[in-house]
Amino acid sequence: MSDLTVAVANHEHELVALRRHLHAEPELSGREHLTTELIVERLSVEGLRPRVLGTGTGVVCDLPLDPDADLDPTTTPLVALRADIDGLAMDDLTGAPYRSRFAGAAHACGHDVHTAALLGAALALLDRRRHHSQHGIVRLVFEPAEETVPGGAVDVIAEGWMEHVRAIFGVHCDPKLDVGTLGIRTGPLTSAADQFEITLTGPGGHTARPRQTVDLVRWTARVADRLWDEIQRRVDAPVVVVLGAVHAGAAPNVIPSTATLRGSFRTADRPTWQRGEAALRAALDAVLADGDIGAPPRWELDYGRGLPPVVNDARTTDLVRDVVTRELGAHAMVDTPQSAGGDSFAWYTERVPGTYIRLGTHDPARAEDRQDLHSATFDVDERAIGIAATVLSGCALAALD
Repeated sequence: MSDLTVAVANHEHELVALRRHLHAEPELSGREHLTTELIVERLSVEGLRPRVLGTGTGVVCDLPLDPDADLDPTTTPLVALRADIDGLAMDDLTGAPYRSRFAGAAHACGHDVHTAALLGAALALLDRRRHHSQHGIVRLVFEPAEETVPGGAVDVIAEGWMEHVRAIFGVHCDPKLDVGTLGIRTGPLTSAADQFEITLTGPGGHTARPRQTVDLVRWTARVADRLWDEIQRRVDAPVVVVLGAVHAGAAPNVIPSTATLRGSFRTADRPTWQRGEAALRAALDAVLADGDIGAPPRWELDYGRGLPPVVNDARTTDLVRDVVTRELGAHAMVDTPQSAGGDSFAWYTERVPGTYIRLGTHDPARAEDRQDLHSATFDVDERAIGIAATVLSGCALAALD
C-alpha cells in the first residue's frame, strides 16, 4: 500500500464516525452552522487556520505541505480540493441508526461523504508531511449551499479563493457504481441546469360552474403535461424539463385563483442553455393559447439562470487517471457518461482547470438495491470515504509535483 493509503486507513474509524455524525445532523443550504463548526474545530486541532466564508457557513483552509516554510499563496504553487456540505430538504427514510434527526433534512446526495473524504484527505496530507515535506499549498474548500442555484461556489469565488489556484479536484457519490470504482470523463460531465417558477392566475370560482371562470387546476395539469414536449420542439438539442412542485387550491369545492409550478430546465448543450428562457416562454404561450377547455389563465414566469456544465480539463483528468492507476489500479476506472444533473463545481471549472470524479458508493453485495441520488433511502458503502480521501490527496500532490 502507498503512504497515502496507509495514512487514510489510520483515520478510517474517525472518518466513518464523522460521516455518520454529519448524516444524523444534515443542515439545509445556507444554514450549515453545526457542520461549519465541526469542520473548523477539527482543522484547528491540527494547527491549521480555517476561515469561515463571509456568508456565515462554509470553510476554506490552506494546508502548507512544508510546515516550516512561510508560504505565500500568491507566489507558491496552490491546488484546491472541494467538498459540498449541505443537505437536501426531504425526510430520511433509511432506517439506519445514524439516520437524520432533523425532520425535513437529509444527506440524500452524499455531501456527508464528500465532507468526510475531504477531511480525510487533509489528515492524510498532514500525516505525510511529518515525513515528506513538499513545496506547495493545498486549499481545502468546504462549500455551502451547493443544492441551491447558483450554488455556494459563487461565494467562494467572489471572496477570491480561486485566485492563483492552478487546479481543483472534487468527488461526487455515484450509487450506480460499485464501491472501489471511479467514473472518469474528459470534457463535459454534467449538464447546464436552470430553475423556474410559473404562476397562473384567474378569478377563481365554484367547482359547480367551471365554464364561468378559469378552470385553473385543469390548465395547470395541461401545462404540466405538455410543457416539456413544447420546449423540445423549439430547440435543436435534447432538454430535460421536469416539474418538482405543483400547487393549486386548498378546498374540493373551490376553483383556485392562483397556481404555481416549479421545475428545472436541463441540457447538455451550452447554446441551448443560453436559449432556455426564451424557449420556455414560447412554449408557455403555445400551451396556454389553446382554449378548448375554457378561458386561459394569465401567466408569469420567474426564470432563474443556474449552472453551466462541469467541464473536466484534459490535463487534470489525465493526472487523475495516473493517480487512480497508482493507488487503486487501472481496473478501478470506468468511463462515465455526461449526466443531466447540474453541480456548482461548474463555476470552478469555468475559471480553473479541474476534474470532477464520480465516486462509486454501491455495496456490490446488495446487487438488488441501487438507490438513486436524492432517494429518501439513499445510503452508501462507507469504504468509499477512504477511497475518495486517498484519490483527492493523491491528486493534490501530483498536481503540485
